[in-house]
Amino acid sequence: MKKILLFMLLMASTTIASFAQTSPNIVRGVVVNEQQEPLVGAAILQMGTSNGVSSGINGEFALELTQGGRDFIQISFFGYKSIDLSITSSLLQGPIVLQEDTQNVDEVVVIGYGTVKKNDMTGSVTTVKADQLNKGVASTPSSLLMGKSAGVVVTQGSGQPGAGAAIRIRGGSSLSANNDPLIVVDGLPISNTGISGVSDPLSSINPNDIESFTVLKDASATAIYGSRASNGVIIITTKKGSKYGSGKPTFDADFKASISNNNKYVDVMSADQLRATMTDYANRTAQPDALAALGSSNTDWQKEIYQIAPSYEFNVGMNGNAKFGKVGYMPYRVSVGYLYQEGVLKTSDMGKVTAAFNVNPILFDEHLSVNLNGKFMNMDNTFANQDAISAAVNYDPTQAIYDDSANGLGGYRVWKTDENINTMATMNPVGLLANRVDKANANRYIGSAQFNYKIHGFEELTANVNLGIDYANSNGTDKVMQNSEKSFHDTMENGSGSLRTYDQQKKDLTLESYLSYNKEINKHSVSAMAGYSWQHFHEQSYETKVKLSNDEAIGTPRDFATEYFLVSFYGRFNYTFDNRYMVTATLRNDGTSRFINDKWGLFPSVAAAWNAKNESFLKNVDAISTAKLRLSWGQTGQQDIGMGNYPSMATYKYNQGGSNYYFGNNLIIPITPLGYNADLKWETTTTYNAGIDLGFLNGRITANLDYYQRETTDLINFTPVPAGSNLTNALLANIGSLENRGFEIELNGVAIQTKNTIWNIGVNAAWNKTEITKLTLNDSADYRGADTGPGVMGAVGNTIQKNQVGYAPNTFYVYEQIYNTEGNPIMGAYVDRNEDGQINDHDKYYHEKAGPDVTLGFNTSLTWKNLTVAASAHASVGNYIYNNVRSQRELMTDLWTNNFVSNLMTTAPASNFTKSQYDSDMYIENGSFFKIDNITVSYHFDMFENIKFDVFGTIQNVATFTNYSGLDPEVFSGVDQYVFPRPTTYIIGLKLNF
Repeated sequence: MKKILLFMLLMASTTIASFAQTSPNIVRGVVVNEQQEPLVGAAILQMGTSNGVSSGINGEFALELTQGGRDFIQISFFGYKSIDLSITSSLLQGPIVLQEDTQNVDEVVVIGYGTVKKNDMTGSVTTVKADQLNKGVASTPSSLLMGKSAGVVVTQGSGQPGAGAAIRIRGGSSLSANNDPLIVVDGLPISNTGISGVSDPLSSINPNDIESFTVLKDASATAIYGSRASNGVIIITTKKGSKYGSGKPTFDADFKASISNNNKYVDVMSADQLRATMTDYANRTAQPDALAALGSSNTDWQKEIYQIAPSYEFNVGMNGNAKFGKVGYMPYRVSVGYLYQEGVLKTSDMGKVTAAFNVNPILFDEHLSVNLNGKFMNMDNTFANQDAISAAVNYDPTQAIYDDSANGLGGYRVWKTDENINTMATMNPVGLLANRVDKANANRYIGSAQFNYKIHGFEELTANVNLGIDYANSNGTDKVMQNSEKSFHDTMENGSGSLRTYDQQKKDLTLESYLSYNKEINKHSVSAMAGYSWQHFHEQSYETKVKLSNDEAIGTPRDFATEYFLVSFYGRFNYTFDNRYMVTATLRNDGTSRFINDKWGLFPSVAAAWNAKNESFLKNVDAISTAKLRLSWGQTGQQDIGMGNYPSMATYKYNQGGSNYYFGNNLIIPITPLGYNADLKWETTTTYNAGIDLGFLNGRITANLDYYQRETTDLINFTPVPAGSNLTNALLANIGSLENRGFEIELNGVAIQTKNTIWNIGVNAAWNKTEITKLTLNDSADYRGADTGPGVMGAVGNTIQKNQVGYAPNTFYVYEQIYNTEGNPIMGAYVDRNEDGQINDHDKYYHEKAGPDVTLGFNTSLTWKNLTVAASAHASVGNYIYNNVRSQRELMTDLWTNNFVSNLMTTAPASNFTKSQYDSDMYIENGSFFKIDNITVSYHFDMFENIKFDVFGTIQNVATFTNYSGLDPEVFSGVDQYVFPRPTTYIIGLKLNF
């Protein structure tokens, strides 16, 4: 500790003249720049406390020290290097001089297996700090990143409490393998695959505990992770205690209360509209039974299944620094949080408890650092029956909800035919919610112990060992009530009701160890790192289903277990000359147990950067504060194919059913070998990246531009094989390639910075084009592409998207609709595109795609004195959507079919179709949109000596501007079906620091 104090005093003596301390409890001084000009609004903070002030109009400040605080103050100002000063001296004279930090040389960015000064980065890396994150109710970390980084597209799955989000960095690099980025939490790569009973596997991390996100985009940045890094890497750093903290702990707490409301509904007919339409239709088609089936009620079924949903959240954290003896100290942070959230769909809710700790003992004169992390989550989910969403759109609005007569069932109105339940009819939406109870409980623990030892006598060399575990267990029950309409619609239950129970365990173990070397000699800076990684992934689950009436089994119980291993060797070398020229090279060799004959993949990368600002011709140009060029090339691998852990080895299945036989008194169940491909190998993604980083006006304006080109080869896909050649007619094989390229730009600026006002603005944009360049061994003109995407509602077994060479993944494959002179579509009339005189599949064409051409993000914050207004938004341009709700609910003949009445969209009379036209391009709509995500207003109160607090209000999911006719244009798959709507949420909250 004496050495630390001595170092701080020496640093202070070289960076400032002095400051005056006129009283034991009050520190006074003046903050100026190197030109002796006063700096207005500089922050002066007593370390280890929340006690601080800002410098006034002449750069002057007076800080009254609090008891128990550290004997250091920190002085910081935007665009300048912050300094830490000891205040033990009795008297020092002169102003405090802050040096310009035009190149942010002291800002450290977290990268793979270490950190790097921002000025020394050669790869494409974006960091989003905690104060830049989206405010609001966030049950999962992924939503915090929405619109924050160019090329990072976050699509919230639905409005279900705790719902996950799909994250894509620079588009997908694979067709059938996992396209999710690798998530690393405090140095530990974690699994983002599903946990039974949990909507989002990342929900185990409390967003309130997150300090920053670092997004690694190009291969130079991601290649050090090799495996699982083809789709980018997101490094999550959580909050920690400070080594400058005093022995007295400080606390932070926040409370939020909110209500959510579904403010948009599918545009279907009201009861009166349906009666009028049905009267006309029944008279034209001579169907008096249809008119007779109409009821006398006026029920808005969508409003009956949705509700105004409350939620509340509480978080508290404690920070401190426990000193022990003369050999070290131990910063720590402990936090707990609770979130309860009801869904706007009735009967859905989520309750979640999280706890986290970080203990960082620093021993032996700062040679040994131990970082112990633990994060725990317990979650209770009640899942609503989402079949009610489609039922509410389809159900006859002239019918009542309840019926206690013999025509009802369990008190709910149902469709019957000859006194029997009509199992072809739409089910009562309210009854669907009431008669199914789907509950789950899940626990997850993520823990790591990292030991970092700086070798005594050879301090340039550091040894690091990281041990980690990611453990989850969950269980749940899904009960369908006996004698409910849903149970009668299930032919295996036939009114008996059912109870499905399940449990799951997942355990991922990680062992990593590496050596790092750092040395600076004059103008030369060298660092090197080499390491080893071992990971084991294990999962087991059990599921059974029985009848409620008699406990008779339904189907066969499912008992499942699987595992796989990853082993890796990796290294990185960095060289910097004179803070002008930088080179980074990495190499990683990954081995996976998923492959047999080609276990290993070698993934290199190299990057170079030129810091032109430090050249003589720019060094004294004050208008330019940053000018750096970056170039990189590298390769990453992919083996997470999402189709089991044994695709390249012989496996077998039990034959259940008629092939069983007896041998004596023993029942023999034969086994059948399954197809496999022992020659499967890694998908490989090669990325080229060119970038430029610019800064102006002492860093008040910054710009980052990147152009990239990426090619994935040896794509793992199902491909046809000759009949009988390998026990199946299709196998996984490394066939195909995919290319994408794009341009990204991020602009950030401080528009206003005065004593009382700061206005920050950030804008980012990304353009991406993805194209399939090879799909089969022999791409021929007759090959029509591979079906992909979700199945089309109403067109059982059919899809509307294909993957085809020359087109983007998930391109729509449809007929070109013909319209009459009035602009209305003509049923069954399509363009004969190949001009052969007939309409068939060969007349379909590839028309638009699900992915956007351009994505944009916007964020701004304006602070005037203690008042802050902040907003964030994002936009998508060029994404197209197949409106499956409309294609299913516009068919006039569906008004009366199978002896029940269905509702239609109000657009039905315009099309007047009597036959389904699911493959028409009239249902492909432009889904471009602009969304205001959050608007927050907060006010900071500084009324008490040791208590600071903020009161704030937020509107979340504020507004959407789009020409799309459906509920929400933000559809990840590109096929819009009945989804749990994303609500608008109104939040009030309080934040405390004491």
